Amino acid sequence: MTIKEQQEQSKMEPYAEAMRYMNNAEETLQKTRKEYNLYLDKKYVSVACGTAYKGVLHAMDAWLVLKGKPMPTKRDKTKKHRDINMYRAEVTTLDGRMLANLNTAYNVLHLAGYYDEEQDARVIRNGFLVAYEIIARIKPDVPEEELKQYLTEHTKKKSTLWGQLSSLLSF
Repeated sequence: MTIKEQQEQSKMEPYAEAMRYMNNAEETLQKTRKEYNLYLDKKYVSVACGTAYKGVLHAMDAWLVLKGKPMPTKRDKTKKHRDINMYRAEVTTLDGRMLANLNTAYNVLHLAGYYDEEQDARVIRNGFLVAYEIIARIKPDVPEEELKQYLTEHTKKKSTLWGQLSSLLSF
């Protein structure tokens, strides 16, 4: 296996995981109705945007590793999560377009969609489109059939694990 083939294979897992988050976000968003380009149930919009943003963070972690940068880690022991500014600091020196997309995803999906429960479908759709743009940057350059097969297997494996966990936790 060549180095290029190894690099493409290393993208499979993070790409599949990011796409799984986006699929879950899309499914959640479909649970609410729209009228006049407004989602009617804020809860589903908030959950969908939070899930999509998590997919973006998975893709960003993989993208940074591919660029030879370590994944952002907690610099301050009091913080329990990675801060957007940690991502921005790493991305700023690498790619202005990626930085712009990261900022848009953060502002639309995380702040407006998740926290502020934005209901405008056009705004949310734009956030999702930017998320897909970010995820596309880590898409493996492998035959489409191989990628589809991997995504299907990855999703089945995750849902099987979830099913096993759910049955263990049921009373």
